[in-house]
Amino acid sequence: MSVLPDRPSDGHPGPGSPTLELRGVNKSFGAVQVLHDVHLTVYPGQVTALVGDNGAGKSTLIKAIAGIHPVDSGEVVFEGRRVHLHGPRDAARLGIEVVYQDLALADNLDVVQNMFLGRERKRGVVLDEASMEQAARDTLTKLSVRTLKSVRQLVSSLSGGQRQTVAIAKAVLWESKLVILDEPTAALGVAQTRQVLDLVRRLADTGHAVIFISHNMVDVFEVADRVAALYLGRIAADVPVDQVDRAQVVELITAGRSGDLGIEPTVAEAGV
Repeated sequence: MSVLPDRPSDGHPGPGSPTLELRGVNKSFGAVQVLHDVHLTVYPGQVTALVGDNGAGKSTLIKAIAGIHPVDSGEVVFEGRRVHLHGPRDAARLGIEVVYQDLALADNLDVVQNMFLGRERKRGVVLDEASMEQAARDTLTKLSVRTLKSVRQLVSSLSGGQRQTVAIAKAVLWESKLVILDEPTAALGVAQTRQVLDLVRRLADTGHAVIFISHNMVDVFEVADRVAALYLGRIAADVPVDQVDRAQVVELITAGRSGDLGIEPTVAEAGV
């Protein structure tokens, strides 16, 4: 990872400053350009919903933020400083954690073992089980999680909502500043969805910046502070959620424009 010197206009992060800014980011795979001049702003203590149709470029955008896909051009600014991400480890060192839809949890391990998987603490040559267990409990307490009976439960015994809870708590454990959640309520029942949405809100309330990817407009409008609509690789709008309604967001997703909001008509038509 390389951190570039601040430009005079960058300054230093302060109250209300974005955790993450993407400025004119472009990404192509061969002859296919997937991201076009993407501008996105994500603030601490807020949930930014990233919405878009299948093929809009959401996965590519998230992988660019996570350091998996290096951007071709544009700037990635994290806490006021321009950075170049050369891999996922660089993103992790900044405090960027991604909870993917498949969760990447090991069913045969318990909650503590999953939260520390690949980052185990040791005391000499043996695992420091007591320290890891206490850290797992502290993290779950910080997030007001009360749905787990024990941090020593096997993940195979947990419900879908509880699994999401463990995956999110795992991301928080590593002093993350930006947590990206990929469709966290997909395939969950009503009660489990309620648990996860409450946890997402608490995640923001503890000061984290959150990117919440979802196709569910009900969930988006319940939990998000901002909504960023991606249309054919372009950000059609990035606005406070109270400035748009569901119908407008659906139009931004499907057409790139709603009334005076969105991509200029000539650009939207060229992308179709």
